[in-house]
Amino acid sequence: MFLHTHPYKPFLFSEATKLIVGTLPPPRFTKGEFKEDDVDFCYGSRNGLLWPILDRIFKLNLKYETTEFAINQRKKFLLKHKIGVCDIVASAERDKIDASDLGMQNIKLRNLINYLRDFKKIDTLLFTGGNSKNGPEYFFRKHLKNNELKLKVICNNVPRIHEFELPESNRIIRTVSLTAPSGAANRAIGSMETYKKMKQKNPAFNTLDFRVMQYREFFE
Repeated sequence: MFLHTHPYKPFLFSEATKLIVGTLPPPRFTKGEFKEDDVDFCYGSRNGLLWPILDRIFKLNLKYETTEFAINQRKKFLLKHKIGVCDIVASAERDKIDASDLGMQNIKLRNLINYLRDFKKIDTLLFTGGNSKNGPEYFFRKHLKNNELKLKVICNNVPRIHEFELPESNRIIRTVSLTAPSGAANRAIGSMETYKKMKQKNPAFNTLDFRVMQYREFFE
C-alpha cells in the first residue's frame, strides 16, 4: 500500500480572492521523481493542462521544466492575480501507484473551511473537476456536511456553480466546478452538445480550446 501524501503546502496569502481546489498531484511528485517537463509546483505535471490553459489565456510564456525559474513564474502569476491554491486531499492510500482519483482509499481531507476563515478575502473556489466520486466538489460536499453546511445551486449547467455561507461572518462563497484539466476529461467534453456544435462550425476546435473558453470567464 502506497501512502500518497500531498507534497505541497497550500499556496495562500492575505490578498487572495480566488482559490484553486483539486485533489492530489501524481504520486511521482510525492516521491520526488520528476519527468523532464514537470514543474515542482502545484499542477506541475507535464500531463496536466491547468498551466497550459492559463498560459493561453494570459500569454504567460511559461517554461515547462524542473527549475526554480519555472516555479517562480507560476508563483508570480498567482500573486499578481490574487489566486491561491489549496487542494482538498491531504493524503490517501493506494493499492496501485497511479494518479486515478478513484484509486484513493482511506482519504484524509484538509480543513478547507478553516483556511477560508483565516483568509477572509477569498470569495470563489475553483474546483478542477466536478462531483464525480473522489473529485474535488465531491470531497468538498462531504467536508461541508461535516461542518453542517451545504451548497446552494446557482447554475446546474457545466461549469456548475454553487454558493454557501460561512454563518459566523455572513460571508457568501461561490464555487465553480470547472471541467477537469486532465486528459481523462476529454471524453466527457466530446459528448457535450456545446462542444459538438463548436466542433461542427470549426473542425480545428479541440478540447483544450474548449477549456480555455470555459476557464477564461472565471480566471480573468
